[in-house]
Amino acid sequence: MKKTTAILVFAVLAWGCASSSEKGTVSKGGEIEREWIEEGITKTAIFARGIGAADQTLENKTQRMATSRNAAIVGAQHSMLSFVKGVGLEGGITVEKAIETDSVLATKIDSVIKGAQVVRSEWTSDDGCVVILKLPKKVLKDAGIKIQD
Repeated sequence: MKKTTAILVFAVLAWGCASSSEKGTVSKGGEIEREWIEEGITKTAIFARGIGAADQTLENKTQRMATSRNAAIVGAQHSMLSFVKGVGLEGGITVEKAIETDSVLATKIDSVIKGAQVVRSEWTSDDGCVVILKLPKKVLKDAGIKIQD
């Protein structure tokens, strides 16, 4: 199978981005930038980035763009979950350790991450997609997940 025909392949490149006011992640020529300014966590939010590849066998451009965006969102959610698992909770343990003993907490975190806001979607020249998700810390707090600052 050719690399360009890979179906919904995603790569998680980092734990997030700076802000939506920063330079984009896709150049004017439609290529992914070689360097990104990264910031996984700020005072108010957690950011994650995901990349989705388009299925080049699809003839319809809209379908290629939609499938690559969906893959990018899944990649960003995976990245965000990995990042959140490493965050410390009040009381000195990590989210990952707390999840091991509390299935309700695991469900809450899963739900919160799936509800993270897509703050940026950019498409590459081959209809791949890069998305950035934002999860406000307040949403975690409202769900009863108290993280250390």
